[in-house]
Amino acid sequence: MQHKHIQVFGTVQGVGFRHHTELIAKKLDIFGTVQNVEDYVDIYAQGDEEQIKSFIDKVIAGASPASSVSDYSIEDLDVTNRYSEFKTIY
Repeated sequence: MQHKHIQVFGTVQGVGFRHHTELIAKKLDIFGTVQNVEDYVDIYAQGDEEQIKSFIDKVIAGASPASSVSDYSIEDLDVTNRYSEFKTIY
């Protein structure tokens, strides 16, 4: 089990990025959260190594058709609490 904190910058707000990120997560059995923070999107994701890698690749490629990712950061976190679902925080 891996736990990642991902910050995604660019045209990622107001373009359906969070919704598409949630759809990708559910398809790959990723648990966590996605939310808008200031001028970027903040994601916490937990899953198996291959699932997390695929999730990150898809999100960074641009989760929604109208999004454009200009930069991102990924931080490894300890798995102290396990998420039971993936949800968008509004």
